[in-house]
Amino acid sequence: MSDYTTPGQFIADLLHHRGWSKRALAVVLEKDESTINKIIAGKSAVTTETALALEDVFSVPAEQFLELQRKYDLAVARIANKPDRSRASRATLFGDLPIAAMGKRGWIKTEDFQDLNAVEAELRGFFAAETTGEIDILLPHAARKTQVNADPTPAQLAWLYRVKAIASELMVPRYSQAALERALPKLHALMTAPEEVRHTPRILADCGVRFVIVESLPSAKIDGVCFWLDDQSPVIGLSLRHDRIDNFWFVLRHECEHVLLGHGRAAMVLDTELEGAKAGQGLDIPEEERLANKAAQDFCVPSAKMDAFIARKAPFFSERDLTGFAKILGVHPGVVAGQLQHRTGRYERFRQYLANIRVHLGTGVAIDGWGDVYPLGE
Repeated sequence: MSDYTTPGQFIADLLHHRGWSKRALAVVLEKDESTINKIIAGKSAVTTETALALEDVFSVPAEQFLELQRKYDLAVARIANKPDRSRASRATLFGDLPIAAMGKRGWIKTEDFQDLNAVEAELRGFFAAETTGEIDILLPHAARKTQVNADPTPAQLAWLYRVKAIASELMVPRYSQAALERALPKLHALMTAPEEVRHTPRILADCGVRFVIVESLPSAKIDGVCFWLDDQSPVIGLSLRHDRIDNFWFVLRHECEHVLLGHGRAAMVLDTELEGAKAGQGLDIPEEERLANKAAQDFCVPSAKMDAFIARKAPFFSERDLTGFAKILGVHPGVVAGQLQHRTGRYERFRQYLANIRVHLGTGVAIDGWGDVYPLGE
């Protein structure tokens, strides 16, 4: 059957072997001779009904006639419809980017979702791309203009671009590394109570650090990012994926260390799932992440003091032990609880001390998400 291009050719060959005319077939099938002529000439399609009738006459499975018809129809359609690369581009964009979530968050306008040109225009604006083709390049390999230390997912890339857009509009003085180093004790002093976090944006801004909080997109699993808009404009972005006092201070200090060490200048340092082993100093952790993790851990609870506390109290830790140790350190008990959970793997202990942070940030922070849209361009 591979020698036949159309079902008509196959039927004509079957007639030849039987010595039948097309008129004879028309009589047997009880059809007009003109109908048979059109089928054999490839001008009319073999229907399911006709295929079943041919099966009765020639003892050939109806599927063979229908398969030839399907292949012929597809070949004709390919000739009539030239390849359209824009379809592939749209499929990539709509298949990978979380467009619905971006629209819901107010990052792009999707009122007329059926208007592909309108949606593409919104995406070009969001990603600062001149053409839709440039957006395609962003998805598998990050952006030409915005390199990342790892290949981000489309959802992660969208989050990064939102952080970048907001950070670009913040007005802060020239960055000073010395000022940021001097600010660390000030930040540490805020760890006594959840409500003190409201002072964080101002302290960082005074050092020239652009501090942005953007709610994570579903499945992105981002905790933070460090990058530079230029040589004098570092940016710290947090997602508050875990809205807890211990996680906030660990991730913030982690990103501050990236800034102090100059990380993120050549490529955004994207920190995802910054917990468990990834928050430690194992040999499988990249050096820049080990350095940031150690700085963050010592900032929350100095390693030597935590080691001594565990050695004295393990394996039983009472609430009195926890709160007393936190008071000695001058931090909220939730900060110690988080570090103790990490060190012991007992994440069910002291959860009541892991106070929420976001409600205490106030109005002085550049924040996007949780029902609010940061007013870009206003």
